[in-house]
Amino acid sequence: MKPYRIPQLAKSYTDYDMIRRHTELPPLSDARGSLLYTFLNHASRRQPDAELYALVTALVQLGLDTHESVDEAGSRNEEAMRSRQLKVLAGDFFSSWFYRLLAGGGEIGMVGSLSAAIANFNVLKAQMYIKAKELMFTAEAYLQSALQLNMSLFLSFTPLIDQTLVEPWRRLLAEFTQCETVALELKRGELPELGLEGYSFWHLLESGTEEERRQLRERKLENKDWKKLKMKYKCDSLLTDKLHQAIDAIQEVLKELKDEMLIRELRTTLDRFLLQHKISGLAAGEA
Repeated sequence: MKPYRIPQLAKSYTDYDMIRRHTELPPLSDARGSLLYTFLNHASRRQPDAELYALVTALVQLGLDTHESVDEAGSRNEEAMRSRQLKVLAGDFFSSWFYRLLAGGGEIGMVGSLSAAIANFNVLKAQMYIKAKELMFTAEAYLQSALQLNMSLFLSFTPLIDQTLVEPWRRLLAEFTQCETVALELKRGELPELGLEGYSFWHLLESGTEEERRQLRERKLENKDWKKLKMKYKCDSLLTDKLHQAIDAIQEVLKELKDEMLIRELRTTLDRFLLQHKISGLAAGEA
């Protein structure tokens, strides 16, 4: 099996000077992509196009995440507007590669399957927007919806996974998705302009005083006030606990597996995630 190299391959489709100079892209779905590649390559239903499938899925996910990161209510200065415009165009560009790459590889059936998964993603996203607009979320409900959304493209490949590995595939996808989603929530919560759309906002809306909830609903929080509220109600601590719980759950699944090669590859995926996010082995339950 070829070594996992999706982040390196993806750079040729995403790494442009103009984008680097004027905007910041969301992170690539590295852990989920590595997990997909590993499971597609194991047991009796090994997929010869596993690398292609993992690459196009990573590009589509990046495109969708880039669109999601557009701040419609942000600053109207020239640089901020250029950043938003580039994100819209970049998201479209990244997403378009899945069709070209799959069609070029003769994978017409997979074009249909992934297109259906993208349509499902957009339905789930629309449902989240409606609930958010009507302030219908709890913090836990928001996080579960985000997890379901972030798993949806990858779950579409389940029929290609060896039947004996479907259960660990689903369990590990859920936990690795939780790891990546929570890491993103910790990052977006650093500033109110992004954090007011995420887990911290919903937790504060549940936990805060009436005056604090009013400020949250009206989006009238300065950076220092936002940080004070997050500290008061332990937003980052709650998310960090969820991250460590997911890492511990991954370790438990790995203990149940019998295929030593599969275990090694999955541990490499986990180790890479821990390294990328600077999580110590001790803090992560001796991961």
